[in-house]
Amino acid sequence: MQYGPQKIVLTFDGKNLTHFGGIYLLHLFFKRIQLRHLLYRKLTFTQRNNRYSVPEEMLALIYPITLGIGRIEATHLLKQNGVFQYLTGLPTYPNPTTLRRFLLRMAPVALPKLRKLHDELLLSMILRPEAPTKVIFDLDSTVLILYGKQEMARIGYNPQKWGRPSYHPLLCFNGITKDFWHGELRPGDTHTATGTVELLKAVFAKLPSSVKIVIIRADKGFYDHETIEYLESNKALFVIVAKLTAPVKRIISTLSYQVHSSGLETAEFMYQPTKWKKEYRFVVVRRLIPEDPTEQLTLFSMGKYSYQVIVTNMKLTPLHIWRFYNGRAAVELIIKELKGDYPLGKIPTKYFAANEAYFHTLLFSYNLINWFKRLCLPTEFHNMTLKTLRARLLLIPGELIRPDNRPTLKLPANLLYKHAFEYAIKKIEKLKT
Repeated sequence: MQYGPQKIVLTFDGKNLTHFGGIYLLHLFFKRIQLRHLLYRKLTFTQRNNRYSVPEEMLALIYPITLGIGRIEATHLLKQNGVFQYLTGLPTYPNPTTLRRFLLRMAPVALPKLRKLHDELLLSMILRPEAPTKVIFDLDSTVLILYGKQEMARIGYNPQKWGRPSYHPLLCFNGITKDFWHGELRPGDTHTATGTVELLKAVFAKLPSSVKIVIIRADKGFYDHETIEYLESNKALFVIVAKLTAPVKRIISTLSYQVHSSGLETAEFMYQPTKWKKEYRFVVVRRLIPEDPTEQLTLFSMGKYSYQVIVTNMKLTPLHIWRFYNGRAAVELIIKELKGDYPLGKIPTKYFAANEAYFHTLLFSYNLINWFKRLCLPTEFHNMTLKTLRARLLLIPGELIRPDNRPTLKLPANLLYKHAFEYAIKKIEKLKT
């Protein structure tokens, strides 16, 4: 029987080791798109402490977000990693208190500048590899549960922690590229639809001139006549889940349904809800309620059927309207990833303004990773979650050596995704700035 080594010499003098070897790829990508230069030029504001520049403090927030260091307190791990600092061009690393103060100082002056820079990069990236003619926007909101005494923490709809204060951000993603497009951090007692028209105005303002078709997908929280009227005024198509009011319930119980091989039944009707200026097309999907009472149902139940009703101005068949709407499930997965792999749910300060600055920094980081995947990695990496991307590329062991005084990053000889690493380097080199 093998017992393993009985005697082994242990030393603590390894100075050039890191498990962030793959972060070098992100550094190359950031360098190629001139991120540091853009932050330096666009995010100008007066700082008390000149030890760290604005780009250094921004990168000191972006890198931990992408590496899975969930809380600002844990960033001290990077402060002690000289190889990480060398690979990222951060010779020193701010402590958590410095980063929090930076967010608070940045919020009133530089946050609008960060959002403008984000929008400029977003427009640049969506035009690659070619200008789009169609976009699909998925709207959603989510609940960020709070456990401290944060400003603007309010008690509102909270399905996981009833009565717990929260924030209730409103988010919009490009359903084709998965890019974050626009969003706002809001108090927890804000209704889902509040501010939707203002958000849509910002969404449409960012569209490149090449886009001719805009489609909006949203759940019933956005079922509002003002929202739909605004979309129609901008000649946008929409697929929005309708609220099952008493008149709608009466109508769907009298319809004739078409049965499909999948077991679904569909129908449609024209209806003008109260306060709406005209009638719209409503699509109904129903299915038999399963006999197994443990199966979870997300649709409204009436009699032996469960129902879902969608209002739309698209001309697809009812079944294809339903299938197209179901593509919106991707945005729910993105939000789940933002809460799990990115620290969206970990609110760093007690100040709303600083938390808002962090919220937009995190979403900026999400887009940077999304652009990196889409423009620099093989196709099989494009829909990969950040957690998987870290395991396969970013968090790989590396050793920094200096033969003949030439810095060399040694990666594992048996690296499973060596082809992706080399592919990314070539793609970054060819990326147009």
